[in-house]
Amino acid sequence: MSQLDGASVLITGGTGSLGKALVAYLLTETKVRRIAILSRDELKQHHLRIQFQDDPRLRWFLGDVRDLDRLKRAFHGVDYVIHAAALKQVDTGEYNPMEFIKTNILGSQNVIDASIDAGVKRVVALSTDKASSPINLYGATKLTADKLFVAANNYSFAYETIFSVVRYGNVMGSRGSVIPFFQKIAAQGKPLPITDLRMTRFWISIESAVKFVIDSLEMMTGGELYVPRIPSMKIIDLAHAVAPDAKLEEIGMRPGEKLHEEMISADDSRRTFILENRYVVTPVVAEWGYETPKGTRMPEGHAYRSDTNDLWMSESDIKNFIKNL
Repeated sequence: MSQLDGASVLITGGTGSLGKALVAYLLTETKVRRIAILSRDELKQHHLRIQFQDDPRLRWFLGDVRDLDRLKRAFHGVDYVIHAAALKQVDTGEYNPMEFIKTNILGSQNVIDASIDAGVKRVVALSTDKASSPINLYGATKLTADKLFVAANNYSFAYETIFSVVRYGNVMGSRGSVIPFFQKIAAQGKPLPITDLRMTRFWISIESAVKFVIDSLEMMTGGELYVPRIPSMKIIDLAHAVAPDAKLEEIGMRPGEKLHEEMISADDSRRTFILENRYVVTPVVAEWGYETPKGTRMPEGHAYRSDTNDLWMSESDIKNFIKNL
């Protein structure tokens, strides 16, 4: 039995890759009473209605997280919110910083305020590895959003709403995954463009990401930042797995791009606990009386980075994964 059985769940950005996978999981693996999808694109909502055959449990809200009044209306009667809406393209954020601030930061505060006003029980916000020690605008906006959601517990403890954050790496099989891009280039017989041959990344399957989000939503007490223990991979191994015979062309790093990604910084390690398949980063300030989780403390000064990770996907592991996409 799931805590979500009989509940009303709303997903912001619900027509994205992860949003669609979340909807599919909730419809098949739980007994949710209602799933509300809030997004800006009517065409994507139309396609999703067809995909799910107008399932009567689904509700559709056109709207933007920048619009607080629209959120308040959409959140009425909702028990749980999964906040997945965001602007995410790193180079686009460098060129359009204020648009990212409006959606990723101000929009996140709107989600917080609307959740409290509507009496939502739990809110989990989706973050990114780029929010740890950020060097680009996108990562900086997501770090700010992370802190907004954790700190929201300080002034919502007088209400019933609690907030937590889930942070993970690149999602294999998502709309923004590099795999279909490499496949397209390889089919044209062209060299695969690699920004830096030394690059490493965290990777998680879309199915694992969905399960981690739902598990976190059910176990959260408010104020946690959950990070999954997931493998790293070398970008050149990914390229060889996708197209073994293709040449690789190093083209240089893009604006705001990191050589290696990080999900927990060395400074945050002193507040981090290890619980089986996840890390839990505890709040810097917890005025609402946050209880420290029972687990093993992360070694102080140890950063959780894609290049020093103890879990790795080999080239053969990647090939096996791609076969099942």
